[in-house]
Amino acid sequence: MADLRNYQSRAQAGVDIDQGLRAYMVKVYNLMALGLAITGLAAFLTFQMAVQNGELTGFGYAIFASPLKWVVILAPLAMVLFLSFRINSMSVGAAQATFWIYAALVGLSLSSVFLIYTGQSIVQTFFVTAASFGALSLYGYTTKRDLSPIGSFLIMGLFGLIIASIVNIFLHSSALQFAISAIGVLVFAGLTAYDTQRIKEMYYAGDTAVVAGRKAIMGALQLYLDFINLFMFLLQFMGNRK
Repeated sequence: MADLRNYQSRAQAGVDIDQGLRAYMVKVYNLMALGLAITGLAAFLTFQMAVQNGELTGFGYAIFASPLKWVVILAPLAMVLFLSFRINSMSVGAAQATFWIYAALVGLSLSSVFLIYTGQSIVQTFFVTAASFGALSLYGYTTKRDLSPIGSFLIMGLFGLIIASIVNIFLHSSALQFAISAIGVLVFAGLTAYDTQRIKEMYYAGDTAVVAGRKAIMGALQLYLDFINLFMFLLQFMGNRK
């Protein structure tokens, strides 16, 4: 009888952990999805204010052609570094608000894609990215294979991409840009699966609500970055230029 009670207790604990994990991952995906929605809305509204009748407005000139464009480009980087380093000392509400601000700033900086690519190709690329991301993230969540060795290799590849992108700012090589885009798709496709597994493994049933909330926000931020980068690299292949 005692063995039966112990078995039932362990089974119930397993059910509780599974339910807690599902709730945690749902929160991560919901936060990521809301961040993407904010980014998309901010990008579209920024473009609407920046371009009218095919011409740049004063606002458009300021953010796309004046030295202020560097502030627009670098502001998201400053915000994501701030969130990454300060999240452990922030309340969950403040961390979420910072994430929303960051997502809006990314939308502001990405609004220039509407100047380069047609709206139809942007929408098509978004849905291709969403389908690919969903499949890769599902694999990362369900696979029993340890993706840590692959993740280490992909992170090294990411640093290589950053260095190559900086070098190509000066070289303006179309061949190098093509290689960067192709490798970028592969790197962020792999990182999507790897990060999903890592975020899943971060879950701990004994976490307080505050700790779990912070973990969910950082997990959402990581998947958000994977999605955005995968979208941007795919857009360079699938996007129809105006």
